[in-house]
Amino acid sequence: MSKFQMDPYWLPIHPQPSKPEFKAPAGAVDAHCHVFGPGDVFPYAPQRKYTPMDASKEQLFALRDHLGFSRNVIVQATCHGADNRAMVDALEASNGLARGVATVTKDVTDEELNALHAAGVRGVRFNFVKRLVDALPFDNLKTIAQRIAPLGWHIVIYFEAAELPELYDFFTSLPTTVVVDHMGRPDVTKPVDGPEFELFLKLVRENENFWSKVSCPERLSPEGPPAYSDVIPFAKKVVETIPDRVLWGTDWPHPNMTSNERPHIPDDGKLVDYIPKIAVTEELQRKLLVDNPMRLYWPEEL
Repeated sequence: MSKFQMDPYWLPIHPQPSKPEFKAPAGAVDAHCHVFGPGDVFPYAPQRKYTPMDASKEQLFALRDHLGFSRNVIVQATCHGADNRAMVDALEASNGLARGVATVTKDVTDEELNALHAAGVRGVRFNFVKRLVDALPFDNLKTIAQRIAPLGWHIVIYFEAAELPELYDFFTSLPTTVVVDHMGRPDVTKPVDGPEFELFLKLVRENENFWSKVSCPERLSPEGPPAYSDVIPFAKKVVETIPDRVLWGTDWPHPNMTSNERPHIPDDGKLVDYIPKIAVTEELQRKLLVDNPMRLYWPEEL
């Protein structure tokens, strides 16, 4: 038994996700997912804000196949801090079918960056959600952005919509490709054409180095499952605004779902069935699930 006990208020992984009705196009990529532990092999960070359940690479790859997807982008989560070993282990076991987004500190060595690149890492994630970090990573981001430029990596940023006005100028000064997690977590109880979401649309529309993930309706929706209808207008707007710079992912195994207004165990099959509601044509679906993630993470195969 793992010495790391899952937080008691957490929800477990769905024991039997449904088979999606929507058939993803050949080569589809789940561009945002995680692996956790196992804690006895890859310990969780002492400074973590939560302790998750173990969620192995074998479980992730089995889910990928069950959902009808071909590849994964595995994103380092805050519970592992800057210890990327669990994520790298999954990349190395994927037979080239996974890429990674790491967390690194500004004292990372060139040797360490090159080793991460060889394993399949193509980006670095920075968390600006104040409840999940002790300090916002302004200085680290600037330093690391310069360090990763020769590798062709991109920056991934995670923030909440209410914080964007104070972060906007800093974000637009970044020189790399920037991928925003989960549409910047909009408040979907506010109007889709209101000033808060319009500022996000301005960010991605006017800055061609910015991409967005249209993932996590289960995390954003007060309405809840199975339809997450209140999130659809927001994600659909992003897909139609920047169709060549959008990505989608399951967010499996759905960390910290208790922050949701209506906590529940997400059914990943139902999340896949949400895709044609936000990318309503086959062309948009192919861009979202195949063309865009391949261009960003596997350009050598194009």
